Amino acid sequence: MLRFKSLGSGSTGNATVIQARCGTQLNHVLVDCGLGIRQLDTRLGAAGMLAEQIDAIFITHEHGDHIGCAHRLALRERIPVWMSRGTYMAIGEPDFDGLLRIAGDGQDIALGALQLRPFTVPHDAREPLQLTCSDGAKRMGVLTDLGHATAHVLAHLAGCATLLLECNHDTDLLAAGSYPPFLKRRVGGDWGHLSNRAAAQIALAGLPLGLRQVLAAHLSEQNNRPELARHALAQALGERVDVHVADAHSGSSWLSA
Repeated sequence: MLRFKSLGSGSTGNATVIQARCGTQLNHVLVDCGLGIRQLDTRLGAAGMLAEQIDAIFITHEHGDHIGCAHRLALRERIPVWMSRGTYMAIGEPDFDGLLRIAGDGQDIALGALQLRPFTVPHDAREPLQLTCSDGAKRMGVLTDLGHATAHVLAHLAGCATLLLECNHDTDLLAAGSYPPFLKRRVGGDWGHLSNRAAAQIALAGLPLGLRQVLAAHLSEQNNRPELARHALAQALGERVDVHVADAHSGSSWLSA
């Protein structure tokens, strides 16, 4: 059994709990930790969890809305933290008191009933990684914070039944919005963030390979709307895929992968 819940997704903070059960074994990974520790505890509680149930933290990259309280949480609960060497260097190489684990492209991570496989993505960070997660029967992909999907990215997502997929901006809203020109170029560029249209094309590529569910994530509060993200995905995928949208403050409900 594989299921997941976004605790919040957007520029104000990102965190997702992924859970796998195999017989009596139950394991959890927290993908990104971009919230304050009190807020994280509150949202975990609302999800029916305690922080002490987390078996590992996986950090995709060093930006504040993803790294958040990872260091403090890891030390408080004695939770191993996985990240790339580049990410660790970018956050200043803090002392994790033996809890740091270095992740790399294509290097599998076994966490009891959960198996993770990180992969590199094009984003304006030191060594960003996204990942797929599996319980041995089903696979889901976590794909946020990238400017475009390379062949390498698509190969790693092939066969995923579920995608937690960045739908950062609507291109028209971004173009007409208040961001300065340099920031618009950064967000919309090949090393920035995915538009609704680009996300829909990634999801469409996964359709013949078993994709059945998408959770749109990391929506910009200024440059996107939930209904625009949902429409772009539904227009590309039709009724063959269930489409959900994560909220910046409440995340999503628990979803089966």
